Amino acid sequence: MVVRVCERAAQSGAASVHVATDDERIASAVRAAGHGIVMTRADHPSGTDRIAEAASLLKLENRDIVVNVQGDEPLISPKLIAQVAQLLERLKDASVSTACHAIHDEPSLASPNVVKVVMDAQGYALYFSRSRIPYPREQGGVCYRHAGIYGYRVEFLKRYAALAASPLEKAEALEQLRMLWHGYRIAVAVSEAEIPPGVDTPQDLEAVRRMLS
Repeated sequence: MVVRVCERAAQSGAASVHVATDDERIASAVRAAGHGIVMTRADHPSGTDRIAEAASLLKLENRDIVVNVQGDEPLISPKLIAQVAQLLERLKDASVSTACHAIHDEPSLASPNVVKVVMDAQGYALYFSRSRIPYPREQGGVCYRHAGIYGYRVEFLKRYAALAASPLEKAEALEQLRMLWHGYRIAVAVSEAEIPPGVDTPQDLEAVRRMLS
């Protein structure tokens, strides 16, 4: 699964693709497939902390942009990866970029496992929540599902580890709320197509296998 994610990332036009991991089993599989590996510490509290260490080990420049694609996203679109990177390149006052798509079914709207995002008029994130936001007092309106893909400026990654965890982050268990709490702007790309979910359960894995076959 991780190797397939690497292949999708390589198709995005990225300058290079590396897997950041502390697990030698993952590293061996990725090396065997010919992709890059960055061995990181095992005690990182979040994926962003791990990416920050990887950027440091790769000696990336402050102006460089890193897109974090999680290893459980085998159906991720290369076009979406490129879109997230290009958005951050274009909006110079954003430190982070991410993506979302419209939600069209009630179970997703009600599920705390589906993270929602609301944005301002310029497309910057106002808030992320596991609850339904905005709450529709009347019929109509659109809710957006946040997809777990992030673009970062390396300069921001160097600052991230020093940011204190926020009450909102702890309440929702969403690390991106730490960024908003401390005043960093997150630009959000709205995908017209539904972004496939990641693989979180054995059932998800079987569903993806059926789709790929």
